[in-house]
Amino acid sequence: MTLLGRLLKNRRAGETHTAWNLPNLQGPDQLTLTSMDFGDGDTMPLKNCAKQIGGADQSPHLTWAPLPPGTAQLLLVVEDIDVPMAKPAVHCLALIDPSAAEHLEPGALSARQPGPGVRILRSTIGRGYHGPAPIKGHGPHRYVFELFALSTPVDSAATTTPIARARPRAFLPTVTAPVLGRGRLTGVYER
Repeated sequence: MTLLGRLLKNRRAGETHTAWNLPNLQGPDQLTLTSMDFGDGDTMPLKNCAKQIGGADQSPHLTWAPLPPGTAQLLLVVEDIDVPMAKPAVHCLALIDPSAAEHLEPGALSARQPGPGVRILRSTIGRGYHGPAPIKGHGPHRYVFELFALSTPVDSAATTTPIARARPRAFLPTVTAPVLGRGRLTGVYER
């Protein structure tokens, strides 16, 4: 796998196609998103990485502030922007009820037992949180946690595919609720 990583070294998805850059998800960058597990730009601990590389695949603790007045729902998108593909890989996609969750405890993004107020949607990889497992030798991968405060719940928007079954790249452009605030946190992992 190290040879494959070196061969793909210069191939990276980049930020262009992230949820953060979608026209419908633009809004004031007023949310501060933090974690007790790692700081912005810091290496993510092994417990937050995928099981196939020795991790626990446990989603990290996340907290946000200040929540804009009128926030009806939070949208969380976790993307690997350094994956050797045309677009970033969505490692987790979730809707959060702000009245039920003021922060996310470790493991709250589990597909089997999501935390209070958390609704897990389909990601590129499956459902629930999927921790880092970059190709050996490919270099550092940035995992961007993007949080959007929405003025109306996504469920109230009309979409052609039910949101529970929609692929992330098809679902994200359909979010029409105005974004009241947004914030991001980047964790890094390299093998």
